[in-house]
Amino acid sequence: MSDQKERWLSWLALSTAIMAVLAAITTLYMGKFSTRAVLLQGVESNQWAYYQSKSIKQHTFEIQKERLELELATGEERLSPSARERYAKAIASYGAEVKRYDAEKKEIKAKAEELAKQKEKAQFMGGNFGYSLIFLQIAIMLSSISSLTKRHYLWYIGMSANAGWLFFFLNAMLRFF
Repeated sequence: MSDQKERWLSWLALSTAIMAVLAAITTLYMGKFSTRAVLLQGVESNQWAYYQSKSIKQHTFEIQKERLELELATGEERLSPSARERYAKAIASYGAEVKRYDAEKKEIKAKAEELAKQKEKAQFMGGNFGYSLIFLQIAIMLSSISSLTKRHYLWYIGMSANAGWLFFFLNAMLRFF
């Protein structure tokens, strides 16, 4: 075997090994962010369910408050001062509960929206790592075929496919687009 052919096979083997290591690392990142997106979806859904439960409770207090206000308005002249005072206290208490639930809902909503942003980021990153992995797999496949067929141009095409890996890998990390 000629020295030049042996050198080419050495470069081919080394580059294929490096691409395999990069593929393993990319797979880890892809799995990490894909799993994170799924987990964040569950947590986000729980937050929105929590928001809904607070809304239902708030609505219950709003209805009770309105009912008492109507009762007080329609029968105020028939009520004793102590009964009017009890109505006023109950109405104020329900009003305070409505305000409390409104504040809690704002916090829950903000948290759910933040989780949605984190989920979208994880989905974006996982998707880009997936695309970058495809380019590495193409490059490895072309390098393997090149070693079997001894066609140098297939290895060069495979090496150029690494540009696709680099683009999507960096896009996942740095978010160009």
